[in-house]
Amino acid sequence: MENIYASLAEKATEVLRKTSNPRAVIALAGPPGSGKSTIAAEVVKRINAEANQRVAAVLPMDGFHYPRAYLDTLPNRAEAYSRRGTHWTFDANGVVNLAKTLHSSRTATLDVILAPSFDHATKDPLEAGIKIPSEIKIIILEGNWLLFDRNPWNQIATYMDDTWFVDIDEDLARHRVAERHIKSGIETTWEAALERTNQNDLLNGQEIRRHLIKPSVTVQSIGVSVDKEGH
Repeated sequence: MENIYASLAEKATEVLRKTSNPRAVIALAGPPGSGKSTIAAEVVKRINAEANQRVAAVLPMDGFHYPRAYLDTLPNRAEAYSRRGTHWTFDANGVVNLAKTLHSSRTATLDVILAPSFDHATKDPLEAGIKIPSEIKIIILEGNWLLFDRNPWNQIATYMDDTWFVDIDEDLARHRVAERHIKSGIETTWEAALERTNQNDLLNGQEIRRHLIKPSVTVQSIGVSVDKEGH
């Protein structure tokens, strides 16, 4: 994947160069286990190394998970917990509003952009956990549903300077995600981890592919390490 990281870092720099704005925003989407977090981090690392300063940053959409307190109020509470990470368990309008803010910041750069992060210890979002300072010129917005062709998610692509998609063989995704569930403590046995993966994460991946807004760049994940995201 080293060539992919380098190619995408060059692509991101090209996107910034071609825009007339001082900032570029790129959406990076893909199914669970595809390696989006790893790719985004590696691309940003290479851009910053080339610039010899921090000019690029990753902004995950994980902070827009609905908090557990909200899930508890839903009539389908049990389903919401078992399917946490699917599109309707996120604050989609919050993600769209962030995309609008990022779009506006391309020409009228704000001092600091605040976004929620996700606390894996409490399994809840953390308000204003992410801060994007004004000197950041390239932002990679990363998440499963950013190119989902259903309202309101389908608005996000219109606010991006470029759209990237990472795909993965389903068997490889199954192994990666099940392994992640074990490591994070969500499940304690391999059988339970596989069942959770089959009943949620792989279903999400299938829906993401089925309703995908055509990206400008598609990458096939082969040797990327396990995604650092979690639900």
